[in-house]
Amino acid sequence: MKRSTNRILTSHAGSLPRPERLLEVNRTKIAGQGFDAKEYAARLTDAVGEIAARQAAVGVDIINDGEYGKASSGAIDYGAWQSYAWGRLSGWEPGEPRPAPALSIRRERQKFKDFYRDLDATQFISSTSSAPRPPVVRGPIRYIGQEAVKTDIANFKKALAATKAEEGFITAVAPGSFGRRQNEYYKSEEEFLYALADALKEEYKAIVDAGFVLQIDDPGLPDNWDMANPEPKLDDYKKFARLRIDAINHALAGLPEDRVRYHICWGSWHGPHTTDVPLAYIIDLLLMVKAGAYSVEAGNVRHEHEWKIWREVKLPPGKILIPGVVSHATNVIEHPELVADRIVRFAQVVGRENVIAATDCGLGGRIHADLVWAKLEVLVEGAKLATKQLWG
Repeated sequence: MKRSTNRILTSHAGSLPRPERLLEVNRTKIAGQGFDAKEYAARLTDAVGEIAARQAAVGVDIINDGEYGKASSGAIDYGAWQSYAWGRLSGWEPGEPRPAPALSIRRERQKFKDFYRDLDATQFISSTSSAPRPPVVRGPIRYIGQEAVKTDIANFKKALAATKAEEGFITAVAPGSFGRRQNEYYKSEEEFLYALADALKEEYKAIVDAGFVLQIDDPGLPDNWDMANPEPKLDDYKKFARLRIDAINHALAGLPEDRVRYHICWGSWHGPHTTDVPLAYIIDLLLMVKAGAYSVEAGNVRHEHEWKIWREVKLPPGKILIPGVVSHATNVIEHPELVADRIVRFAQVVGRENVIAATDCGLGGRIHADLVWAKLEVLVEGAKLATKQLWG
């Protein structure tokens, strides 16, 4: 994994805006009507090439495929970062129709009911939206996504080679963030999570073996806290979370840590976030993950102050910190000097060579596409300003 040896490198958290030509065929693929596999493959290859080139043109150093191989049927891709895995696993079938509970049970939604009612009225997603036939695991889980991940790798390898980017990464979901409330087959939660880990390991290994950095997406580490009602005791929550960390490490066993980065955030929705778990509560769990780098939301104003934690909790030797220094949670474009200030703070605490500047979360679908590119531009500008301060 590249390090900031002579300047601050830049990256982002994964999702980028999908072009309409790709969304169009994604919608037909998901609907199962009028889908042309050859047309889809051609458009996907072209789209990955274009998004890689655009990232590199902006000046982002460590780029990805925009998560384009993870199907999304709309401009807002809530859930595609993890729901894609259903298409790459066997052992499940459509369950009975029921309301989707993931949002409505959040403590924050109960605390700010009027706000969320008004917010839901302006968005396609709501706390009462239905999942007509939610997937349910009713048999042994197996990985069947070999062709899909092979396509992801081939498309991005071709695209990356045509750029001057420093490095490429591909995202994959963590077992704990994927496996929530869908098990009707395995005897215990532990057995279920480890079965997921064994299956997803095949995808993880394929990405690393192809020469890419693997990013494990695990917003569930902090995000499950808000879903527990009433608020759990910290010891109970850490026991709950530790099982999921152990499942990740089981899936990563045998993979080189310096080819893995681990991403957490507090959820991509634009809300108050007053019920987020503090980073201080879970930082020990974060550092248990056998990864070479940790991507942490730090530009969000609810969590920006938490950089101070790294004064007391030392980043382990050889590890890299990837703080978010521009946020998906606001349409305001950060000033490059603010971005530089955020970078310098982290560099002064953990060492300049151990910092890669990035975004808080995936930007695709969270803000308008025009703003995505404006934020990536100021990320690069801020990193240049920080480099001048740190190297002279």
